Amino acid sequence: MDKEAGKKRAAEEAATHVERGMTLGLGTGSTAKYFVEVMGARISEGWSLRGIPTSEVTRRQAEQVGIEIITPDETTIIDLAIDGTDEADPSLNLIKGGGGALLREKIIANAARKFIVIADKSKRVAALGAFPLPVEVEPFSWALTVSQLREVLTEYGYQNPVLKLRAAAGEAFNSDGGNLIIDCALGRIDNPANLDKSLVEIPGVIETGLFCGMTDLIIYGGGDGISTERG
Repeated sequence: MDKEAGKKRAAEEAATHVERGMTLGLGTGSTAKYFVEVMGARISEGWSLRGIPTSEVTRRQAEQVGIEIITPDETTIIDLAIDGTDEADPSLNLIKGGGGALLREKIIANAARKFIVIADKSKRVAALGAFPLPVEVEPFSWALTVSQLREVLTEYGYQNPVLKLRAAAGEAFNSDGGNLIIDCALGRIDNPANLDKSLVEIPGVIETGLFCGMTDLIIYGGGDGISTERG
C-alpha cells in the first residue's frame, strides 16, 4: 500500500469518531484533505456538521463539499479536531507546519475537546527532528528574530543550525495570517516540550510547529491495516 492509500485509510478510520451535529476542527494538508472528503460524503447522506478550517485551502474544500463553516466565538465548543502531521514520536509529540498553517492548527487543536492525528505510517519516528521544524515569525525585523533563534538553538546544543526563510514561487512564503516561516533543520529534537517553550519566549516568534502534550489519539494507516496510539 502506498502512502496515499495509508493516508486515506487513516482518514476513514478517523471518521468513525465523528457523530452527527458535531463541530469539527478541520486540519490542513494532504491527509486532512481526505478527511474533509469523507465528511463531504456524510453531508451528502444528510448529516449536519459544522467546521472550523485551519487554512484558507481547507476552507475552500470544506465549502465545496457542503460543510457549514463557522467563525468561533467564546462559547464555541469544538467537539473534535482532526489533522495530519509531518512527524510523530512515541510520546505523541508532533512536528507540524509543513503546509504553513501551524498557528491556526495549534489554536484549534488546543481548543478542541479531542484532538486526533491521522497519518500514514512513515510519519512515525523514534525522535522528532528529521523534518525541519517550522517557526512562524512576525515579518517586522524578522532577521533579528532569526538571530535570537540561532542563539537559543545554540544553547540547546545545535552548532551552526541551518535556518531558512521559507519561499514560494521565488518570494517569501506568507502564512494565512501574513507571517513568515523559518524552517530549522535540527536533525534530532530530544526535548521538544522544553525547546518549544524556549522558542516561543523569543520576541517575534509567534508559534512553533512543535505540538507537545496535545494529541489524544494518532491513527496510522498502512499496508498492514490501521494502528493507533493514545495519549
